[in-house]
Amino acid sequence: MHRILASVTTLEQHLIAVAATDGDIYRPLACPYCGMGGLWRHGCYYRKADRDTNASESLNPVVVLRYLCPACERTCSRLPLCMAPRRWFDWAMQQVVLMLLLLGCSVHQCWRSTGRARSTVRRWRDWLHARSEEFCFYLRSRFPELGRHGDRDAFWRHVIEGMSLATVMAWLDRDLVVP
Repeated sequence: MHRILASVTTLEQHLIAVAATDGDIYRPLACPYCGMGGLWRHGCYYRKADRDTNASESLNPVVVLRYLCPACERTCSRLPLCMAPRRWFDWAMQQVVLMLLLLGCSVHQCWRSTGRARSTVRRWRDWLHARSEEFCFYLRSRFPELGRHGDRDAFWRHVIEGMSLATVMAWLDRDLVVP
C-alpha cells in the first residue's frame, strides 16, 4: 500500500478531497498488514500540518482519515503528498535543509538560515545518510539517468534539483517504508 497519495499536493486539496468525496480517494485497496480488501472507515486523527501560516490563517488541525481492516483488525491511514509521514515539518522544509547540507553548509549554518533546531537538522542529515544506499538503489532502478552520479552528495543534489523531495519520497513509498 502506498502511504503517500501523490495526487493530492496541497493541504487545501486534501481538505476538499476529505470533505467532497468523504475521503474515498484515501481508502486503501487492501490492508498493508494482511493484504485483505474491504477496509472500513474508522474515524480520524488530527495533525498540525500547516506550519507556514500564522495562527489566524492556519488550516490546523488537519484531519487524517483512518481505515480498519475487518480481517486483522489493524488500522492504517494515507497522507497527501504535502504531509510527511511521521514528521513534524513538511517535505519542502526538509528539502531546503538537506540541499543546504548537500551544498556544503554546516549544521550551524543551516540552523541560522532556516531557523530549524540543530538537532532537527542533524536528524534529517543522519536519516538521509542512513537510508541513502537503499534509496539510491530504488531511485536508480526507476530513473536510469541517475546512475551517472557516483558520489552520494552529488547524487542527491542532482535528484533534488530535478524533482521535489516530496515527489522522490512518493516514488520511494511505492517499494519502501520512507521515514
